Amino acid sequence: MSKRVLMKGNEAAAAGAIAGGCRYFFGYPITPQNQIPEYMAAHLPEVGGLYLQAESEVAAVNMVYGAAATGARVMTSSSGPGVSLMQEGLSYIVGAELPCVIINIVRGGPGLGNIGPSQSDYFLATRGAGHGDGSGLTFAPYSVQELHDWCARAFAIAERYRTPVTILGDGILGQMLEPCELLPWTGPPVTEFDWTIGGVRHGRPRRIVNSLYVDLDELEAQNHKIFERYRQAEEQETTWQEYGHEEPDLLLCAYGICGRVCETVADWANERGLKVRLLRPISLFPFPTEPIRSWAERVKHILVCELSMGQLIQDVRLAVEGRCPVHLSSRTGGAFLTPEEVLERVEQLSR
Repeated sequence: MSKRVLMKGNEAAAAGAIAGGCRYFFGYPITPQNQIPEYMAAHLPEVGGLYLQAESEVAAVNMVYGAAATGARVMTSSSGPGVSLMQEGLSYIVGAELPCVIINIVRGGPGLGNIGPSQSDYFLATRGAGHGDGSGLTFAPYSVQELHDWCARAFAIAERYRTPVTILGDGILGQMLEPCELLPWTGPPVTEFDWTIGGVRHGRPRRIVNSLYVDLDELEAQNHKIFERYRQAEEQETTWQEYGHEEPDLLLCAYGICGRVCETVADWANERGLKVRLLRPISLFPFPTEPIRSWAERVKHILVCELSMGQLIQDVRLAVEGRCPVHLSSRTGGAFLTPEEVLERVEQLSR
């Protein structure tokens, strides 16, 4: 039976991961996500799992690589500087076609930055996973409940497409307290994959996990296979939500915590007689290109709201392809974008 509790987003993410079958966690502390490893250290042993604090983020991601190769449901979590250190390992994981989950609770940057909320890791999360072709899949919750639920779903998605899945949050989402309906902690499914290593058992052929392809044509074929899975994910996993006026003149586009801000803006704007609708991408890769493109043919303006210098807006512009003007309202460096600021911009564009 599920139970409803008041908890921080970071704790809800960890609880959701355990509910999703995570039994191995390797990580290294960094603010503002430290409640995730703390929760895993306290509760993974209760379900027979293993928590291990690595000596660095580089070590942690390579431990994830090893566990994923055996078919285990494994996760790490970090914030921007730590995820940067994981990029080489993530590229190896992508190349080896291994499923795992990464939670990135974003802080202000670049550099060491600060522990304020930010969305400036959008490019890192959607174009990241290190060098070479490939990036994994990325989902961006906007509430404590969604953070819990998406962390629970992420492991099955990762296994379905044999790729890393990133859950992208921010300093506010990780630290905020909200009621959360916790999923029960059932065990991971007993699944025999045809790619796992672990020694020759029961007469099966030897298996090798590898991302080294010396033959050029062989590596090209491998890249095409990986991207075919991304194409399938685009068909099956593209997710978004809409809120507000049914016949808008202006479309807001925001993800994560900025989606919460823009829901308020849509309400305030519509109360003032302005026709405003919000489209909130939940899957960032694959990106909801088609619904944004469809709205671009019907609205006068699109206003993108994000906590960065402008990263989400690049994907919105690619989707719109000049069908209508695309504008940006943003804050950066850990500063927060308020509903009042966004509403003022909406009113300016609506004159």
